[in-house]
Amino acid sequence: MPPIPSSISDPVVLMLVIIMVILLLIIGLLANVVIGAATYYYEKQKEQKKEEEKKNSALTAGVVTTLLLLCMTAPVFAQDGAAETTAAVETATSFGALSATAFYLVAGVIAIELLVIAALLYQLRVFISKTKKVTAAIEGAEVVVAPKKESMIWWRKINRFRPQEQEAQIDLGHDYDGIRELDNRLPPWWLYGFYITIAIAGIYLWRYHVSNSAPLSAEEYMIAVKEAEVQKAAYLKKTANNVDETNVKLLTEASALENGKTVFVKNCAACHGQAGEGTVGPNLTDDYWLHGGSISDVFKTVKYGYPEKGMRSWKEDLSPVQMAQVASYIKSLHGTNPANPKEKQGELYQDTQSAGAQPDSSATSVTLR
Repeated sequence: MPPIPSSISDPVVLMLVIIMVILLLIIGLLANVVIGAATYYYEKQKEQKKEEEKKNSALTAGVVTTLLLLCMTAPVFAQDGAAETTAAVETATSFGALSATAFYLVAGVIAIELLVIAALLYQLRVFISKTKKVTAAIEGAEVVVAPKKESMIWWRKINRFRPQEQEAQIDLGHDYDGIRELDNRLPPWWLYGFYITIAIAGIYLWRYHVSNSAPLSAEEYMIAVKEAEVQKAAYLKKTANNVDETNVKLLTEASALENGKTVFVKNCAACHGQAGEGTVGPNLTDDYWLHGGSISDVFKTVKYGYPEKGMRSWKEDLSPVQMAQVASYIKSLHGTNPANPKEKQGELYQDTQSAGAQPDSSATSVTLR
């Protein structure tokens, strides 16, 4: 017995299967649209959320049930079709390659799909209609503005603001490009502040210019200068030992030079002579210096010395102030021309700040009689 040909190859069967698949896709799309419309509608109707969610759940359950039935009917259709095909000899009536049973089954499935599509379309129309009504009700509803609670009452009280109803009473009739001039009262706090400034001015006038119980600006300046001088003296006394070769200054005070002379005679005269004329050490009164002739150079020479040339360091024996004083005294010996000076040593150095420097010949001398 030759094998029975498959019904899938029949054009009618293929057309019916394609129709079933297309309708199934349409059902899926409509189901998604309906679910989206239902979600949007229920967002607008939150007060009826519970009741509408039940309806939506029932509808969704019906759609899901229908889809499940469709999925279940496909294999049933295939099995029944195969069975009926094998038993086609026993069936008196057939539709093409399909038996009557298979044909009615396929037709029933298509009919159910059409009914589901119709139900989804109807439900979608209902949701759209309800959504339009809700939107129109929201847009047409009157907006009830709650009365604004008055705030900052204390600010209105301290400024004594007049209510807006009295604006016409204080209108001065002057209009500048739509800006009207109103005769508002001055805020009490501003008025009282003005009175306080007048009182302060009176007190100031009495204290500084009538009773003279407080110093004026010029007197305060002089007092501040005196206080600054006291503070400066205390500071200099405190920082006197903070002198080194980078900040040493040439001292010209008689007391400082006298202290420097004492240190020089005691510690330096043995090598440089009592008058600085030089013996073992170089002459300190001429213009020639072995290690520089500035106050900084002399201080550095006294502090660190030059042991290779017989000049010892005095930083362990003398304080910074004493070294500054003896360096200044040595600078004051320039040009004194002592007896028996030693020959020149070192390089020529010119210092206009030395004590023995001649006054500027270009300066004009005026004698008052």
